[in-house]
Amino acid sequence: MYKFILFLIIALGMVISADNASAQKERTASIGVVEIETIVKAMPEADSADKMLKDLGQKYRDTLQAMEKEYTTKLDNYDKQKSMMSADQKKKEEDALKQIQMKYAQFQDEKFGVQGEIAQLRDKLLEPIRAKVREAIEAVAKEEKLNFVFDKGSSALLYSEDKADITYRVLDKIKRGGR
Repeated sequence: MYKFILFLIIALGMVISADNASAQKERTASIGVVEIETIVKAMPEADSADKMLKDLGQKYRDTLQAMEKEYTTKLDNYDKQKSMMSADQKKKEEDALKQIQMKYAQFQDEKFGVQGEIAQLRDKLLEPIRAKVREAIEAVAKEEKLNFVFDKGSSALLYSEDKADITYRVLDKIKRGGR
């Protein structure tokens, strides 16, 4: 009888221990990391998008160089001839030079600015690549049972399980006055 009670106590202890271990396992977060740069470099569509952007950027830089050359030539001619010009002619030439500068700045902003043509094209070309990478990361994270995935290069969060989102719990806490 003593052995039977001892056996029951040990068995009960093992069950409780196993239950605590599984509960502990549920609370433990599993994290994965990826190098987005390495993934993107291996994608042929990213290569072609990069080449297209570089080619277009070079075309626009060539146009800017031609504008600079035009400005420099006109400025040199103006400097050589301004001593023989009337005040009206000087003003006219100076206005033409300012017009070239404004045209240059406008072209540069339209093509290379934050909202410029190259930035818009980059977003358009990269969105399908980003979506493909995002879907693959999510699929692998689910297969590997990872709660979170970070980018190794930037420590940006790329994936998280929905159950890890505590936004509404925090809002509830705030609404209840921090209780």
